[in-house]
Amino acid sequence: MPSVGGIVMSNSEEGINRRRYRRIALALPVRVSTIDAETDPYTGRPFFRLSREWCGNVSRGGVFIRTPEPLAPGRRVLLEVSLPDGTPLEATGRVAWARRVLAPPGDHEEAGVGIEFLGATSAGLKALEHLLIAGEHAGRSHPSDA
Repeated sequence: MPSVGGIVMSNSEEGINRRRYRRIALALPVRVSTIDAETDPYTGRPFFRLSREWCGNVSRGGVFIRTPEPLAPGRRVLLEVSLPDGTPLEATGRVAWARRVLAPPGDHEEAGVGIEFLGATSAGLKALEHLLIAGEHAGRSHPSDA
C-alpha cells in the first residue's frame, strides 16, 4: 500500500476525491458489527467483530468512522449510529476505504474507515436527511472531508 507522510492509504481510498454527497462534521457514537465471519488465526474458529466507535462526519452516502483498527476495504458491516435527536440510524454498509496512520499522535489525519451505505431503515434515513439539512444551514458542511 502507498504511504504518504506516515499515512498508509488503501488503493480504494483514491475515490475519496470523487464524492457524490456533501458531508457534515459530526461526532456521533456508532456501533459497528461485521456481517461476514473472520477466522481467528490462533484457534481457526470463526468470529464476528463488534465495536463501539465514533463517526467523524456523515453524508447521505455514508460515514467516516474513527478507529485504531480499520477493517479492510470490501468488508460488509452493520451500523447503528445514534443521531442527536435520539433516532437510531440502522444501516448496512461496505468499507469503501481504510486509512491506517503510522505518524505520531497529534497529526491531523485520523485512522479510520469510510463506510458506504448499502441500505438503511426509512425512519433512520428521514432523521439523517433532517440532520444533514440542519447541518448545511448551520455551516458545518465539508465538501472534501473523508
